[in-house]
Amino acid sequence: MAAAFRVLEGRWKMLILFHLFGGAVLRFSELERAIPSVSQKMLIQQLRQLETDGVVERTVYPEVPPKVEYRLTPWGQALCPALDAILKWAEQRPEVGRSPA
Repeated sequence: MAAAFRVLEGRWKMLILFHLFGGAVLRFSELERAIPSVSQKMLIQQLRQLETDGVVERTVYPEVPPKVEYRLTPWGQALCPALDAILKWAEQRPEVGRSPA
């Protein structure tokens, strides 16, 4: 269980995964725009960790300027149902600290 959570730990990993779900292929700059509050350094670190763990695949094209794309691996794509369940669970959260209208 700890190993599974280690793959997903990190403030930005879940957001990165969310943007790559459904077979999306995004360039680094597209991910950066999609998650405006993340620093470039942190986005690079999180993507590298996801790549090392086999969740994200990085493709570099030999162009000038360099073109780099990110997509989920088949194993990463298998996370979709689990993360969808987490989103549904979060939507069911009762309003805490608010009185009913």
